[in-house]
Formats: sequence, C-alpha cells, structure tokens
Amino acid sequence: MGFENTLMESLGIHVTHIEKGKVIATMPVDERTRQPFGYLHGGASVALAETIASVGAYELVDQEAEAIAGLEINANHIKGKKSGFVTGRGEILHRGKTTMVWQISIVDEEEELICISRCTIAIIKRK
Repeated sequence: MGFENTLMESLGIHVTHIEKGKVIATMPVDERTRQPFGYLHGGASVALAETIASVGAYELVDQEAEAIAGLEINANHIKGKKSGFVTGRGEILHRGKTTMVWQISIVDEEEELICISRCTIAIIKRK
C-alpha cells in the first residue's frame, strides 16, 4: 500500500506497527495538524483514527478481490495538545463479511488519553 501523495503524508502520519487486528501510528502536533487556537485539530485526530482503521482493515481482506472504505466514525476529544506527537493504537472489535469495527485510542507521550474513536469500515467487492 503506497502512502505517498496522500493525506497521511500531508499530516505526517507514520504507521509504526501492523499485525492482524492491530495497528499503531504516530502523528505530529504541529502547523499541519493544529487548529487556529494552537491545539491539535479534532479533524486531524479523526484522520489519524480512520487511517489506522483503514490500514488495519486492508490487511484483513482479500486485497485482490476486495477493497475497503470508511463507513462511519465517531470521536470523543478528551484532552487538548499543543505540540509533540500523538500515537494512535487501533484494535479490531468486529470482523464481519461486509463490515469491520475498529476502536482507536490516541494518546500523548505520557500515555494520557487525547481522543477515543470507533470506526466502521465497509468491505467492498471489486468488480
């Protein structure tokens, strides 16, 4: 899977660990990911969460016969952050024939919870 010229590259998201049903990725809190008041933008956290769920889901499907797409995502923003990095850890909660549900916890360098998200991924048959 190529990550060049994508939102991942634009936001500085780096996948650091992939295994069946689990993905870890980091993202900087900098001028690319802050909102106008200087805090991590909630949309950037959601982009990190959906990226993690999508990468994880892609690893679990038949990549020649199936594709994946985000179907629904929610997020609770727990704590603000002005600089440094955040780390998202995603784990699969449900793996069905047409959908998957992932839970993603985003923490700071001190393991303080920044955001908790749940993302539903659609599994699409390629034609």
